[in-house]
Amino acid sequence: MDRVRFEHHLESPQGRRHLPADSFTGSAGGAACGDHVRISLAVERDRVTDAGFDGDGCGATLAAGSATVALIRGRPILDVAHVGMREIAAELGGLSPGKLHAAELAADALHRALGAAVRDRAAIASPDATGGRTLVAMSGGVDSAVAALLCARGGETVAVTLELWADPENDAEQSCCSASAVRTARAIAHRMGLAHLTLDLREEFRTGVVEPFISGHAAGETPNPCVRCNGHVRLDAMLALAQVLGCGQLATGHYARVAECGNTRGPLLRAAADPDKDQTYMLAALAPESLAKLSFPLGELTKREVRKIAAAAALPVAGKPDSQDLCFLAGTDRAQFLARHGGLGARDGELVDSGGTLLGRHRGHQGFTVGQRRGLRLGGAEPRYVLEKDAERNRVVVGSRADLQTDRVAVRGARLHRPGARVDRIKLRYRSPPLPARLAGTPPAGRHASLTVHLGAAADAAAPGQLACLMDGDLVVGWGTITRAAN
Repeated sequence: MDRVRFEHHLESPQGRRHLPADSFTGSAGGAACGDHVRISLAVERDRVTDAGFDGDGCGATLAAGSATVALIRGRPILDVAHVGMREIAAELGGLSPGKLHAAELAADALHRALGAAVRDRAAIASPDATGGRTLVAMSGGVDSAVAALLCARGGETVAVTLELWADPENDAEQSCCSASAVRTARAIAHRMGLAHLTLDLREEFRTGVVEPFISGHAAGETPNPCVRCNGHVRLDAMLALAQVLGCGQLATGHYARVAECGNTRGPLLRAAADPDKDQTYMLAALAPESLAKLSFPLGELTKREVRKIAAAAALPVAGKPDSQDLCFLAGTDRAQFLARHGGLGARDGELVDSGGTLLGRHRGHQGFTVGQRRGLRLGGAEPRYVLEKDAERNRVVVGSRADLQTDRVAVRGARLHRPGARVDRIKLRYRSPPLPARLAGTPPAGRHASLTVHLGAAADAAAPGQLACLMDGDLVVGWGTITRAAN
């Protein structure tokens, strides 16, 4: 550790208590550690024009704030996006392990301010007329890291990570959208030599994803927040950022492909080469105009191949397990979350058969979904399944597997990217195979308030609120939200 450089920033801090005009401020730290730092910066087009900081806590925290200002003031935005914990520590002459936390806090604060400023004020020219720069989404997992690696091998690449959710009840290490995940993704991007930006979308995520998730459960449905997030929140925000950064495309680590790119109605999603990892169901709500700006570097790869690429590149996430739950449920469960954030706590209700005969009691309709068999606690020789839910009466109707079967699916708020005659199958659940199907009538391409889908054979009814993915072979030609099944 170079004590002279450290003492210089401690005794003559650069930009302390300076708040630049028209600046954006990011902060990090708080009560848990006693250290807190705020970085403020102003940008004009492609450059950080001014910066300042303030903070409370130990001397290392104040010195880290000063070092950050020294590193970023007057520099191009994409150069500043390379600044992280290690660069801040190096500016201080190196830090002992016990003091690296200060550099980490300063880096967190810097990137929150930088992301907000870039999103609102920046305008960075493309490196060439063809838009040769790529923006790649990184979550801190192996898939997005390999996507970034492949993009970087093909040309100039900038990485972005979204901070979507923060809750003390959650396990940050398991969540793909927490501050902890952002740090992991930033470290991997910087290790690859990539500029990295952070977008704080916590408010948009709460409004556009979490609140509809809660209200859907309150209404007796089983909403799919990942579809809503991909179709209306995070990909839209990243596509807008790509334009600001002069990037010709946005790449993600999803397992999906794109087809019919030359069609005047826009391209279509195509199922991934690895059927076990295909994620087109979760991306089905993407508009063709958004899809035209996206690329999926993993679309032709298997998960095994992706991990092999990561291991060969010595990426620290090569063996990281896949996330298994909704990002905002990491470390908690659906019942606890709905009670904590939506006021949907335990409430006594009836379990009845389709004739209204009382069979048992439950502790809230929001704990059940259509098609559910486990957890009913009814006993008997024949398994029973949830057939429907009456949210207003807090009543859950159960019946036999035969009662659950249907040969029609009612869909609301549908959008067809191609004429309805092309639909020959439907996917009703993320991990279930598509079923043979056709649409009633001959609906044209476009938006439809409702559609009826005829199944080729009777199948278990899907939960209202889930997405219906309308397909032509392995192509996604439309989608809609499942409503109460029409039997």
